Amino acid sequence: MQRRVFDTLMSLAGLVMVVVLLVAGSLLLVGANFANSNVHDQLAAQQIYFPSKAAFQQAKAGTEITPGMIPYLEKYAGQQLLTGAQAEAYANHFISVHLSEMPYGGVYSKISAAAMANPKDASLQALVNTSFKGTTLRGLLLEAYAFSVFGQIAQWAAIAAFILAAVMLILVLFGFAHSRRVPEDLTLGQPRRELVNA
Repeated sequence: MQRRVFDTLMSLAGLVMVVVLLVAGSLLLVGANFANSNVHDQLAAQQIYFPSKAAFQQAKAGTEITPGMIPYLEKYAGQQLLTGAQAEAYANHFISVHLSEMPYGGVYSKISAAAMANPKDASLQALVNTSFKGTTLRGLLLEAYAFSVFGQIAQWAAIAAFILAAVMLILVLFGFAHSRRVPEDLTLGQPRRELVNA
């Protein structure tokens, strides 16, 4: 096979890779935008707000804000919960803390079992309800966080695909330029010393 033909074929294959990477990057970007906007819109509809700055200034054990929450939540004080990072912080450092302060550690299965064993205990029935709501909200917020992470991963993958497409395009251009400089009668496997003006 002639070297010029080989170089041209390899450059064309590289061009196909450029197109594939651009399409993949575009699809990943669409996925990232969908995940991020969907997470934002779903969280916005719930109208959940972080406690105010004043609440963080009065933090103490057994109240709405405990000292352990401050490093994770104070930066969001008074803000509406709209992002995956905020959802994770609220779920793991606000709801989870309050659930853990309940009897049985707020674990729904344990509270539910105790309530079934004592069906006439109104306080246990109320705890079942509170634990169920808190655990459900926490799970939904963590799911929103997970989708936001998928969106971030897709966004970084899209950026990587676009960078690789740019690098591949440069290599393709070098390949086409090289194929023009190779003598027409040069075949693959010929020693380098026979190259002329290469």
